[in-house]
Amino acid sequence: MGAMFFGLMLFTLGWTLIDGSESEQDFMWHVRKIPRLVSERTFHLTSPAFEADAKMVLNRVCGIECQKDLPAPSLSDLEDSLSYETVFENGSRTLTRVKVQGWVPEPTQNLTSQGAPVRRKRQVYGTDSRFSILDKKFLTNFPFNTAVKLSTGCSGILISPNHVLTAAHCVHDGNGYIKGSKKLRVGLLKMRNKGGGKRRRASRRNRREVSGAGREGSQDSLKETAKAGRRRKGSARRQRAADGRPSFQWTRVKNTHIPKGWARGESGDLALDYDYALLELKRPHKKKYMELGVSPTIKKLPGGMIHFSGFDQDRADQLVYRFCSVSDESNDLLYQYCDAESGSTGSGVYLRLKEPDKKRWKRKIIAIYSGHQWVDVHGVQKDYNVAVRITPLKYAQICLWMHGDDANCTQG
Repeated sequence: MGAMFFGLMLFTLGWTLIDGSESEQDFMWHVRKIPRLVSERTFHLTSPAFEADAKMVLNRVCGIECQKDLPAPSLSDLEDSLSYETVFENGSRTLTRVKVQGWVPEPTQNLTSQGAPVRRKRQVYGTDSRFSILDKKFLTNFPFNTAVKLSTGCSGILISPNHVLTAAHCVHDGNGYIKGSKKLRVGLLKMRNKGGGKRRRASRRNRREVSGAGREGSQDSLKETAKAGRRRKGSARRQRAADGRPSFQWTRVKNTHIPKGWARGESGDLALDYDYALLELKRPHKKKYMELGVSPTIKKLPGGMIHFSGFDQDRADQLVYRFCSVSDESNDLLYQYCDAESGSTGSGVYLRLKEPDKKRWKRKIIAIYSGHQWVDVHGVQKDYNVAVRITPLKYAQICLWMHGDDANCTQG
């Protein structure tokens, strides 16, 4: 309870663990001009097979020094990587080619080079600093209510009434779409209703079963059986609630977008820079969602800290929150040692900064947690927990996916 209280106190105070010198600075969201991403042409592709195995840990990923040695991508290379596949609910698939306009190449980030030690193959480093969010008041309110669970075992985050942002490898392994993503569903946290619609529907179903089962037993005995079943179900629900397991409202996914930079097929290694995907829900929700933001550099993070919540598989569907400092960065990735386990992959990494010319603070998503990955650092494999940064180009692409054009994507 003490650890939980401490975690919630961090939430109340804004989660800004910064020293005295930093607290005097004004950490703000700086509005940036976003390059234009324009859909050029859409092609129909063959329907995917949905036969790939899910991989939560990726190998042969270019690491920090490796990325530093790579040549800067050309405009045509970027346009090819930012072109995207869309898979629809009926199993059809398209490829959309894009053009980039108004793009100004960004200088290579100065890596922090803090000399983080080589870690063993673990996702929880040392003392487990994760907080399980058990109180329903927090579970169903912002920002924790923005976390969602995917039927493939990953997490995601609500970014509009209709859209969820997650990691690409939660639905696609780089060569093909994974098993289970054909009928992909998203679970939204919800309060358990007492005597709600589910119970009424169950009652109607039981009455139909009673009316059609006269030859197999008396109506009285069938009613008693139905009542006993409802009592068992109610007891199971209460037990799950007592264990801190949330209830989910499951919604089908209408379509899925992934960048071509990730879906390279057998022609190239996985490009971790493009490990993100957008899911459009079949039905809109009414929950408060979290807006996108362009990822600032480490120096612009309050205390160098990031935050994210997801459904770690080792905690029985509990929502798990964590925060930590960023160890290193590149133009596209954040390297950190936030404690996390399988299942939290796809969570939205967010910050809390001041809005320009306003006194209020606002949380925005600045990265997608890609998970525990082995990366190549000067020919030596090291493990990190990695997040994919939302750069201006990725902001433009995700915004295009959400709105269908770039009219609402000029600034971010």
